[in-house]
Amino acid sequence: MSSKNELDLPWVEKYRPKGLGDVVGHEEITNRLKSYVEKRNLPNMLFSGPAGTGKTSSAIALAKEMFGTNFGQNFLELNASDDRGIDVVRNTIKDFARTLAFDSQFKIIFLDECDALTQDAQQALRRTMEKYTKTCRFILSCNYSSKILEPIQSRCVIYRYKPLLAKDVEKQIEHVAKQEGIKVDEKAKKAIFYVTQGDLRKAINVLQAAASLNNEISEDIIYSVSSRARPEQVQEMLLLALAGKFIEARKKLEELMYEQGMSGEDIMIQVFRETMNLPEENLSEKDKIALIDTIGDYDFRIVEGANERIQLEALLAQFMKYKK
Repeated sequence: MSSKNELDLPWVEKYRPKGLGDVVGHEEITNRLKSYVEKRNLPNMLFSGPAGTGKTSSAIALAKEMFGTNFGQNFLELNASDDRGIDVVRNTIKDFARTLAFDSQFKIIFLDECDALTQDAQQALRRTMEKYTKTCRFILSCNYSSKILEPIQSRCVIYRYKPLLAKDVEKQIEHVAKQEGIKVDEKAKKAIFYVTQGDLRKAINVLQAAASLNNEISEDIIYSVSSRARPEQVQEMLLLALAGKFIEARKKLEELMYEQGMSGEDIMIQVFRETMNLPEENLSEKDKIALIDTIGDYDFRIVEGANERIQLEALLAQFMKYKK
């Protein structure tokens, strides 16, 4: 039975894997981590990949299975985006690494978002990983392994986490929904995957937000709470522009921005995705390539601070060049 404290947790934490067997997707990686637990030994590791794909959950689940009741004494979790300077390596990490593990051969330091560490901190970490290898193992987690120094990468076994597949996200959504006593229809499951793109943490957060409105979750509720447009709404806007109906396309853009509250960047991402999904009779493959290049230019302008509405309307005007 769940404790009261667990019942009060956000669903992301409430349903975080308790062990490696509960980790969703990444079967090959999980099997390798299980073999480390069986052998009671592991190398330094680097988990790389997008947010919400299970990097932190895998590290914590591994440590819990490795240490059991001594998890608290032998596991240190740090977020490098909070403590990103050299002092955290010189003080916090070294102080924990130099002491012997409790009823185990080594401790584990999990450094989350380590691509936020400064270059000096990474240089200090490189030496620390070598010096305390007898008493401590490091698990580093990052979104972009290219931001990690090569000497650190060479000291780690690298595991690359990919966005989760639709079947894995939908399976976990079904599990959470069953535990929480809510109903999620098939279209709503597909909508959750569409708006989260393999980010399971985001998917569960969207589900919890939707469940706060209704115990029977529909596709409409998902798009509403996630502030995303339906794919067909974006496609309709693009098809109007391709048909030369700029004023009507502009009205559709206004609906997305002001009635649904979508940001310019969110709309741009969906325009990018739906451009590739437009029927061949409306837009040829060659024209899609040219438009993707154009979308990239306008996206850059928005990121750099240009007016979102002006840039999006200008992009719709670019679509009109490809009128059939």
